[in-house]
Amino acid sequence: MTNTGKLQTYVTDIFLAQSWRDPRLRLPENMSEEYRILDVEWLHSIWRPDCFFKNAKSVTFHEMTIPNHYLWLYHDKTLLYMSKLTLVLSCAMKFETYPHDTQICTMMIESLSHTDHDLVFIWNMTDPLVVNPEIELPQLDISNNYTTDCTIEYSTGNFTCLAVVFNLRRRLGYHLFHTYIPSALIVVMSWISFWIKPEAIPARVTLGVTSLLTLATQNTQSQQSLPPVSYVKAIDVWMSSCSVFVFMSLMEFAVVNNYMGPVATKAMKGYSDEDISVDVSDYRDMERPRYSTVSQPQYDTFCNGRSIALCIDQFSRFFFPFSFLILNVVYWSTFL
Repeated sequence: MTNTGKLQTYVTDIFLAQSWRDPRLRLPENMSEEYRILDVEWLHSIWRPDCFFKNAKSVTFHEMTIPNHYLWLYHDKTLLYMSKLTLVLSCAMKFETYPHDTQICTMMIESLSHTDHDLVFIWNMTDPLVVNPEIELPQLDISNNYTTDCTIEYSTGNFTCLAVVFNLRRRLGYHLFHTYIPSALIVVMSWISFWIKPEAIPARVTLGVTSLLTLATQNTQSQQSLPPVSYVKAIDVWMSSCSVFVFMSLMEFAVVNNYMGPVATKAMKGYSDEDISVDVSDYRDMERPRYSTVSQPQYDTFCNGRSIALCIDQFSRFFFPFSFLILNVVYWSTFL
């Protein structure tokens, strides 16, 4: 079994067993065994159910190395016809909780021309469905499977129908290591700018913009295997939230740079880091370097603005991680 989410189909290999009793048949006189294998060409001469796969997009009959079907005749005039088929079946998938979703896919077998007055399909009472326990899908687990009746009424009558239902639960491991952890690390990386001094404008801007572009690229890659749907998915909530955090860290620097004021660059040309990092309450008593071209009011404005900028950075060092932690608690408690 293979799932193709983008096309909303799944592919499965099945052995379809059809059994019916025809009292009109005449048994061979020398038939002593429990059943006899008949030539499948007999199917063209005897009656058989006209079943078809209602939600199939394509059906392939296997012929390697010989045609994969056989016909048995039992003593009570019961016929068993077994064939191996590969089916491409449609499945209306819902991705609101992707990649934490569980898809419900069906395989429907319906009579083509006989109403339920003439023909009724019934599941085998012993083992109606046998699924190979060794089947392992790359991103999905078969959490449950069962058989049911899907007889539906048309304008021409009720046509008998049987269905197999598969519950396919998506594995989180792939998305955890390829989407969630990388995007979370990008968000954390954007917080490094809070520890970079406000005067390092190129470094902080480059870090913020690079983080935002990387996150946008990753968001595009996470959508490649999905059909274009109009509703919001769980992965959209996560990636959008991460983008907001990175964008806000970039906006935080814009606020910090605004408090630094237009004289920041000019002031830094006249003062070293040691001059700027002194206690604000003592700077008025300090003698400014003789090579400085910054006036006293400009110097006062710069120091006050830089103090506010540093306070904003210190606040952001705790506020952003705490907010991101709350986001994780709400997100994972909602979708897990």
